[in-house]
Amino acid sequence: MAKAHPDAVLTGLDLDGQAVAAARERLPGADIRQADFIEADESLPHASFDLVITNPPYVRTQVLGAAAAARLAARFGLKGRIDLTHPFVAMAPDLLRPGGVLALLCSNRFLTTRAGVNVRGLLSERLAVREVFDLGDTRLFEAAVLPAIVVAVKGAQGVARFASAYEVPQEAPEGDLYAALTGQDDTVVRFGARTFAVSVGTLARGAPEQPWRLTNPDRDRRHAHVRSRTWRTLGELARIRVGIKTTADPVFIGDRWDTLPPEHSPEPELLRPLLTHHDVRAWLPPRPPRTQVLYPYLDLPTRTVVDLSAHPRAAAYLGLHRARLEGRRYLRAAGREWFEIWVPQRPSMWREPKIVFPDISPEPRFTVDRSGAVVNGDCYWISVPELVAPGVTCDDLANLVVGVANSAFGARFYDEVCGNRLYAGRRRWITQYVGLLPLPDPTTAAAREVIEAVGSLTAGDHGQLPRLERAVRAAFGEL
Repeated sequence: MAKAHPDAVLTGLDLDGQAVAAARERLPGADIRQADFIEADESLPHASFDLVITNPPYVRTQVLGAAAAARLAARFGLKGRIDLTHPFVAMAPDLLRPGGVLALLCSNRFLTTRAGVNVRGLLSERLAVREVFDLGDTRLFEAAVLPAIVVAVKGAQGVARFASAYEVPQEAPEGDLYAALTGQDDTVVRFGARTFAVSVGTLARGAPEQPWRLTNPDRDRRHAHVRSRTWRTLGELARIRVGIKTTADPVFIGDRWDTLPPEHSPEPELLRPLLTHHDVRAWLPPRPPRTQVLYPYLDLPTRTVVDLSAHPRAAAYLGLHRARLEGRRYLRAAGREWFEIWVPQRPSMWREPKIVFPDISPEPRFTVDRSGAVVNGDCYWISVPELVAPGVTCDDLANLVVGVANSAFGARFYDEVCGNRLYAGRRRWITQYVGLLPLPDPTTAAAREVIEAVGSLTAGDHGQLPRLERAVRAAFGEL
């Protein structure tokens, strides 16, 4: 920039002394300071910069500490969970002249997560976004998170261009990834030893609470058509729950309970099979769980903790870890016993049939568990008896959910509407996104075909998969 614009006045800030020294050597005459950008607010002239380029460190609330996060939230009017990207973006509009440009390189998590509401709101309300690049799992440079680039202007709003790139398992001719990201059409290119699907369109956004996503006329028409054929979304039909949380897994979860000394071996009635993401597979029932959880609750309609005096061996075992368990502040704050874990309000629901799916998986893996096992926190679950609709059984509704969720249609819907993906094509199947899954009217002929095909698939007849895919497409009018 200094060579292209010799009259430019450059100001730079970084906490890293070595980075500051390197920048001063490369940019003689520039004002490069070793300082905290956030704390330098008063020393930077407001409304005086034509360009602000920033790559905020990705430091979340848990690392910042509650007190520091609260100070930043109060100072910049932020809500919920924050990371350092949020105050960086909050400061930029005040530093820019009218027409000035913000070039932001940050984690792409803000595009889709609830924690990204602050950034989406600031960019939408105080700046005009012109371009968004979701660089996905391209690994174009070293980063602990998947990166995104946003170019925004201090001026009038307009249509924003959106491009994304994610690795796909297919062959493609070698190409220029940069050219593909800045081009006009969707394409698939090989870059180095990997192949990427590059999607190009415009930024679709609503309220800050809604994810930002890429759209184009074809997607808009398709989604409008799907909405017209949607009976309910999964979030409207069912309550989606996360599995148990212990915050002390080595204490409560294991596969070698029988190797403990007899006096410290918990009573068998407190050791429950625990389904994890390793056990869950699409269609077929989960594999027999590899682990068991020490489960300190009774199977009652309301959450009731066990009486440890009636389980002396479990009491002795937990006593070995009491100091660690008493350090879990969230339990103390909730008025719980020191040996409790985080479970549903109605623990007896584990015994009922339930749809289970992993939090993180490249492909959808929705299945129905009828074993009565407890579900771990790396999975989500839906109680089948809670699926209620006139004229349809709860088991049929469960098959409809599993069929749509596991289909190619369901995966494409996720990618186009939710789009929260990680490295190597892994997707996050969390409540926020799974709740958006559309479901067709279960009384229609196409939906009945889906339900019947799923019944055959769960019995092991994988030859029914083409039938299932045709039926899902027909249910949403995609013939």
